[in-house]
Amino acid sequence: MISSLFRLLLFFYFLTGLSFITFAEWAHWRGPFYNGSSIGGIRYATKFDKEANVKWKFQVPGSSASTPVVKSNFVFLSSIDERDDSTSLSKLLAICLDRTSGELIWLDHAGSGYQPGGNDGNEYQLDSRSTYASPSPVVGDDEAVFFFGNGDLICYNFKGEKKWFRNLQKDYGDFCFQWTFSASPTIFDDALYIPVLQRDQKVHQRGRDGADSYLLKLNLNDGSTVWKVTRATSARMESRESFASVIPHNGSLLVAGGDFLTSHAPLNGSELWRWGTWNPGHRQEWWRLVPSPVVGSGRVLICAPKGSPVYAVNIDEKLSNPILAWDSQGKRNVTSDVPTPLFYDECFYVLSDLKKTITKLDPIEGNIVWERPLPGKYKWRSSPTAGDNKIYLMNHNAHVYVLSALDGSILHSVKMGDEYDDSTRSSIALSGGALYIRTNKILYCIEE
Repeated sequence: MISSLFRLLLFFYFLTGLSFITFAEWAHWRGPFYNGSSIGGIRYATKFDKEANVKWKFQVPGSSASTPVVKSNFVFLSSIDERDDSTSLSKLLAICLDRTSGELIWLDHAGSGYQPGGNDGNEYQLDSRSTYASPSPVVGDDEAVFFFGNGDLICYNFKGEKKWFRNLQKDYGDFCFQWTFSASPTIFDDALYIPVLQRDQKVHQRGRDGADSYLLKLNLNDGSTVWKVTRATSARMESRESFASVIPHNGSLLVAGGDFLTSHAPLNGSELWRWGTWNPGHRQEWWRLVPSPVVGSGRVLICAPKGSPVYAVNIDEKLSNPILAWDSQGKRNVTSDVPTPLFYDECFYVLSDLKKTITKLDPIEGNIVWERPLPGKYKWRSSPTAGDNKIYLMNHNAHVYVLSALDGSILHSVKMGDEYDDSTRSSIALSGGALYIRTNKILYCIEE
């Protein structure tokens, strides 16, 4: 069924003569609506493997948890260069591919070599589960912004010319995170937003005592700071940390972490409202937040960490303050520690990496529509995405599952990675009828 939004887009397309590709972008790691869903009315492949329905494949220089983003005739992805035997800080890559052929258009060694805690090589150690290339790029009208876990922030035009560069740790102090920082940036209304929700004390030789959590708005043209606001929290220790992205909604900015969900004004960053907490009394000190908030049907879905429930906050415009609509207490499989949930076809889909299940939920009352256990021994930490009435999932072993959004039945399963891959975490991007599947070594473009 073609959605009313898609009909409107088609009308605009025929009226203006614009290329249909304009309406089929995946410019943010959670897609055009910031919720993991693609634009309706476009067909996506059900059956594929490493050869069948492969439009092209690109050998990526290194593994990364970042998701490819797509705009116009370009595919952008960040990476590390595992073929480079120099330090990890100098082999961060910004990559641009031709969307039609998969050929390399440009590549830049984007890493500045900045080392938090000093440049003597002794104070700071990257955690063993991450690379600095975990954040996904984001694209605007003619800007591709790459952010890396060492604080490097670089903006290119689509020709690969560097517009500006800065390092956020150098500008505002070293990050205070137990794990390597990896929140992805967001572009909204021609501005760039980055959350740095961190603890207030040094940890594992990272950061500094007394650090504040903050939100940044940057000018896309020159990278200058438009505003920087402190994001207060009474959370403690690791519970102050968040890896969630800023999610725009109805002209405001939603930010999750530090035991709270907050809404902010894009004009000046002021806090409009605050809801929480999923950590009463802030008793839990080790509840860092990974999933980004997801909006649908007047609800914002927040996932408390480490096997705790999900919470649906009612943000109906008729309400002066947000209130809790429902939570998943008593629904043991409805929890997510790492994957960001999906909102598609007027329902939430919660992928549990801890329970190895995916659950479809009615957004108004939180009732379970269907629940599907997922096979295999590997973790499911890539975030689910959807289009054409299908849900696309990938586990650490780069095993891809295609599920029916209607009933959760498995339509297809295929191993896209190498035999012993065990850390594939990139989400599957959907754009203009093509799937972009990133394993540890290859980016596949799948098209039926």
